[in-house]
Amino acid sequence: MQKVILAYFIFINVAAFIVYWIDKLLAKSSKRRISENELHTFALLGGFLGATLSMYIFRHKISKSSFLLVHIVIILLWIVALVYYFFDFHTLTFIRPSLF
Repeated sequence: MQKVILAYFIFINVAAFIVYWIDKLLAKSSKRRISENELHTFALLGGFLGATLSMYIFRHKISKSSFLLVHIVIILLWIVALVYYFFDFHTLTFIRPSLF
């Protein structure tokens, strides 16, 4: 199961990277663009690393503060989800066990 999850994350991040790159190419040629909601969907589905890397390399969508804010929130949500998944909260003695 871990291999399937790893393969999924590799796939979705490569896909997000490519989609952001295509959107940058479309922006340069003044053609119809990929919507911001679709770009955010790739990040939300787990492609946040590929999306962030693409934004950095191609300098794409980095000057639009509303887009960046949503992107940062998505990254923070993924950080919380990953910490929750990988961290054993039951080992913390200062938190009452009834909370978890």
